[in-house]
Amino acid sequence: MRTISISAGALTLAVLLAAPIALADTPTARPAAVQAVVDCRKLDDNAQRLACYDKAVADMTAAEDKGDLVSLDRGQRQAARRQTFGFALPTLAFLDRGERSEELDRVTQTVASTSRDVDGNWILRMQDGAVWRQTDGAVLSRDPRPGSVVVIKKAALGSFMMDIDGQPAVRAHRDN
Repeated sequence: MRTISISAGALTLAVLLAAPIALADTPTARPAAVQAVVDCRKLDDNAQRLACYDKAVADMTAAEDKGDLVSLDRGQRQAARRQTFGFALPTLAFLDRGERSEELDRVTQTVASTSRDVDGNWILRMQDGAVWRQTDGAVLSRDPRPGSVVVIKKAALGSFMMDIDGQPAVRAHRDN
């Protein structure tokens, strides 16, 4: 009987976790503050259209100042994708709006500091604050150090390979 409740709980959890993925894949409507600006174009009378634009832009600026509306340009979206590389965040699909379908499959980072975990695997803190941990126990011929160049690539089944200073790649996981 207990197995049934755990299975039902697991099914419920799976449905709840899948919901953001489904929502992320659906096209989103414009925020109301932006739609109000777009709607002003429909007015034929120049004075009415200008008054509409003035009000809509004031409302949009107020929404942005309050944090109700956030706008990102292409460069900011690309920076956000680079910063979140290594995380499974399906709700960030809005960052891809208007982009080609090319997916970020690798990043190049510079090591800020290094340490080892209790198993002897390397923990690398990158200059941008990301923390990557070696997960396979492979031995590196040269220890990573601050300034080392690291290339992290997507691998099979959601895993990642980390190339440190051109050495054979090791499996890795992003900690933060």
